[in-house]
Parts: sequence; C-alpha cells; structure tokens
Amino acid sequence: MKEVEVVFPANAAPSEKEIVSACERSLRVRPATINSHEIRKRSLDARGGEIKFRYRVNVTFKGEQPIQPYKLQEFQNVKDAEPVIVVGCGPAGLFAALKLLQVGLKPIILERGKDVHQRKFDMAKLSKEQQVNPNSNYCFGEGGAGTFSDGKLYTRSTKKGDIREILHMFVHFGADPAILIESHAHIGSDKLPRVIENMRNCIIGHGGEVHFNSWATDFQRTSSGWDVVVEELDLPDNLSGRKIYSANNIILATGHSARDIYELFNAKGWTIEPKGFALGVRVEHPQHLINNIQYHGKYQPYLPTAEYSLVTQVDGRGVFSFCMCPGGILVPAATGEGEMVLNGMSNSARNSKWANAGVVVQVNPEDVPEYAHHGPLQVLRFQQDVEKKMFAASGSIKAPAQRMEDFSRGVVSKDLPETSYKPGAYPAPLHELLPPFVASRLQKAFPEFNKKMRGYFTNKALLLAVESRTSSPVRIPRDKETLQHVSLPGIYPCGEGAGYAGGIVSSALDGVNCALKIKGIL
Repeated sequence: MKEVEVVFPANAAPSEKEIVSACERSLRVRPATINSHEIRKRSLDARGGEIKFRYRVNVTFKGEQPIQPYKLQEFQNVKDAEPVIVVGCGPAGLFAALKLLQVGLKPIILERGKDVHQRKFDMAKLSKEQQVNPNSNYCFGEGGAGTFSDGKLYTRSTKKGDIREILHMFVHFGADPAILIESHAHIGSDKLPRVIENMRNCIIGHGGEVHFNSWATDFQRTSSGWDVVVEELDLPDNLSGRKIYSANNIILATGHSARDIYELFNAKGWTIEPKGFALGVRVEHPQHLINNIQYHGKYQPYLPTAEYSLVTQVDGRGVFSFCMCPGGILVPAATGEGEMVLNGMSNSARNSKWANAGVVVQVNPEDVPEYAHHGPLQVLRFQQDVEKKMFAASGSIKAPAQRMEDFSRGVVSKDLPETSYKPGAYPAPLHELLPPFVASRLQKAFPEFNKKMRGYFTNKALLLAVESRTSSPVRIPRDKETLQHVSLPGIYPCGEGAGYAGGIVSSALDGVNCALKIKGIL
C-alpha cells in the first residue's frame, strides 16, 4: 500500500474515478493499475494563486490485498451483564457507554441534565428571559457542551487511540460521511442532536440504561464496590427524589463545568489538584471580513466558510484562539445564577454573517497566588470570581463589550457594532474588568495576530467577555496504567472534567479507554 497526494481545484468535487486516475498519474503507473483506494484526508489550500483541495489517498495495486472498509465492533445485548455506572452523558460518557456495549458490560448513564431536545427549551429561556437552569443549559444535558458548540471533530492525534473508531461511530449514528476525511470536520449544532439521540437509542436498545434529571450527589464505598446517590430532579412534590445505583466501577465523565464534583471530592478529602486553564474574550468579526482575509480576496460561495487558528507568546504565556465558529453565533453558557459566561456555536451550514472565536490567555496556578489558600480549588475560585465580576458589571447576562482597537488602546468604545449575541452587549472597559495579567497580554496579542492575518486587528471586531470555560481548572488525578483514581479503586476519572481531554474526539477516546480498562483488554 502507498500513500499519494493529489490536488484538485476547489470549484468542483472530483469523482472517485478522477481521484484514482490522478493517483496513477502521480505515481507514474499505467491506467487500471490501482485495484483499491481510500481517501484519508482532504484539506483546503488557499496559499498562492489557485485555491485547491489536497487529497491524501492510500492505494493498493493489482496483486495486492485490497483495502478493507473500516468495520465497527458489534454491539452486544447487555441487559443481564455486569453494570458499570457512567456519570455524565457528554462525549466521554456516551462513547464509554457504547464501548461497554461492545465488550459486553452494561452501561448505566446518570445525567443531571435533560435529553438533547428538552435542553433546547432551557437554553432558549436563558437567552430570552435570562433564567438559568443549573442542571440543563449549554454545558449540562445529553451530549454535553459540545452538542451546541458546532460539533467540532478536529483532533487527529493518535496517541490516545484509534480516531477512526470515533469518526465512524458518528457516521454510523447519522453524521455526514465527509467527517471521515475533512481535516477540520464538524457536524453542526443543528444536526448533532439527532446523532446523539440515535446513540442513546442504541444504548437502551441493547440493554443499557440512560437516566436524565439524575444528579449524582455522593459516592459511597461498599464492601463490593460503590453506591452512587442520585437526586432525581423535576419530580412532582409527592414523589421521592432520591435513588441509589450500585456497581463495582464508575466512569466519572461529568465535564469541565461540574463544579459540584470538585467540591464533593474536596470536602471528602479525596485527591484533586489545581490545573491551568485559559481565560479571555469572545472575538466576533463580520464573516465576510474573515473570508476576505483567508482567501486573499478570492472567496467564492462554493468555498467553505473561512476559519482561523492563531497563537502567539506574550510575556511568557500562550495567547491563542479557541473554539473558532465560522458563520456562527454567540450564546450564554452560564451554569448558575450570577455568572457571565460566553460560548460560540455554528450550524452545519455555517451561514450566519458573523465569525467568532475565543481568544484566551493561559492561566497557571502560579499566576493567581492570592487564591492559593483555596488549595486544590485555587484556580476554580479564580475562574468563579472573574465570571461573577463580569455579571456584576451589569447585573445581567448582557455582555460587557469593546471594539478591538479600542481595547488595545485602553479606550471605552463609544458605540458597538451589531452582534449575534441575543441577550445583547453594552460598552464596557474590558481592559479594566479582565484580570490585569490577562488584559495586558490580550492587548499585545491582537496587533501580533494582525501580522499573520492582515485586517484582523480592526474596530469592526467586537470583544465580549468572558470566555472562561475552555477546560477544567481542576484535575482529578488517576493512575497512568489503570486509569483509576489514585486513591479510589473503581472510580475512573474521564474526559474534560477530569482534566484528561480537550474537545469531543479526545474526550470520546478517553471514554473508550476507560471502558476497555474496566473490561481488562487495554
């Protein structure tokens, strides 16, 4: 088998026959020499003159074994199998549960939030009426935070496992097969809920359990394993709101915003530790401006909506773009009252008139020594205080905002451009509201980014605060070999909430690995 790269103009998708012929020409072999092929990656190249797509293709020749299609492991009926409790129904929890089905163990998913469709009503209420449901929002509920932030599948690192399994699983449950080859694949927040629902139906259909409105409030050791104490939410007053689920093993996949888990572990004296994260603003440009920059003035409607990825070093800390949403909108992502938190999302078509991205500064524990007395919750307390300060500035989830050049000059904007953020924005001195070590680095970073993207540094761009849920500010440490908590056998900290993943794909892989460890085959 050989790998070959072939190039085609971006204005028309080549047929399979055209791709094979191009591979044969590139390899200088006769026509019909190739007996099988597999496209591994497609990436856009806007450098130089003509905008083109580059295809990386694996091929085999006559006389060689043809490339076999990727095949998922079959799901087993686990109705009467050994149970494993999965706390959290984000990508780590979902993919852990799916893998448990494949290896013959019964997943019991406990999710404090609602199903993926009911979540939408609570998110709409948050945007329109500024009412936060602390258990059902952009972070909590079926599918986790990634469900309503574009469904990006950018991770391509193979360190944690077979990424093809994750991508093929998404396709199996209804995602566009194009995600298998796109270098910057995404599903879209309009299509991902259906995929997530199909996953849930598979889990239930094969004997697993999925319990929504089931908030895990305590973990208690037993002689044979663990009890999980669950508070049942949204029940009529005359019904019991408390249940206990028992199992030998628990996969803890609660996400980076489940602060109650960190508080619980800390109160019990169970080992957790402070962890760095990143904090900054959401930057919103007109999408046509980003298109013009990235395509060098040659954007055409048939081209993908332009995105960007920026990084620089300022005063010893990384400043970088995060969760870029081309053709997207800004949404409120608070999980409790009195918090101001922003996130971005895009639908599959990425067709809004705005582009947004988090632009954030790395924050390490040593950057906030004044919070050291909080011990392992040091960085979490800092994160909470910043979110509360941003909320207090207006007493609402209306976003404090500033034009980009004004921010870097330290001048409050006289007016603001139109924004996609439905609760609205108001002129505010972000250069004063943000922590000084964050604000000063951002002020220096934006002109630096302009050197890489001419036109990026402009007062047409709006900064809104605060982007603070980039990753967990706490790590739940686990043994490198067993993946179990360092002092709690049978508990498997997993995904973003435990500090071991960043994004949908890496979280899903971590869930798969935890399931395999429990089965004893990894």
